[in-house]
Amino acid sequence: MTLTRRSDFLAANRGRRAPMPGFVLLVRPRGDGDDTRRVGYTVTKKVGNAVVRNRMKRRLRALAREYLPTQGVAGADHVLIGREGGIERDFALLRDELQRALRKLAK
Repeated sequence: MTLTRRSDFLAANRGRRAPMPGFVLLVRPRGDGDDTRRVGYTVTKKVGNAVVRNRMKRRLRALAREYLPTQGVAGADHVLIGREGGIERDFALLRDELQRALRKLAK
């Protein structure tokens, strides 16, 4: 499920964070008894124009589809914030960074 409301993004910002070179991962358990893993994506204008931002979001979505169902925190909101260097990074590096970030925040 995807986060769309601003209040959900602000609530996730109060959770735990794992900064990586290509992105920042925010995770905040909701505590509502639902085990659904929700995810949201943010890429600011600092990263580039609309084409670059959308490409970065597509990369983040592909990563989330691959790893969040199995390695994400159950019952939590996950927010991936794209960073400037993320669009030039190799996809395999981004994949490894997401696995490291999820392991760090799962503890």
